[in-house]
Amino acid sequence: MTLPKGYLDADGNLHRIGVMRLAKAMDEIVPMRDPRVKSNPAYATVIILSRVITRLGALEEVNPAVIEGLFAYDLNYLYQFYRQINELQDQAVDTTSVSQKCKSAALSS
Repeated sequence: MTLPKGYLDADGNLHRIGVMRLAKAMDEIVPMRDPRVKSNPAYATVIILSRVITRLGALEEVNPAVIEGLFAYDLNYLYQFYRQINELQDQAVDTTSVSQKCKSAALSS
């Protein structure tokens, strides 16, 4: 992934190229225990992104403070990218077809 604007560190270095891995269930569960999320649910995005971004430029670590320091444009980009690669786009689940598939699988066993 390449950030549109980039993260500007304290030394003035710009970091734009990074790696985001697919999310695991724990990546979305752990932030719910964090007191910052309990007081501000929107903060979950910061924690989740800090868990799934494995590299950003030459930074040694991507932590919540790095995510907090992103330009809003880049934060939105990362959030949309996260939703895309994890296939979290708003899609309605057809429970009828799921139910039919389960019945078919049970009958064929």
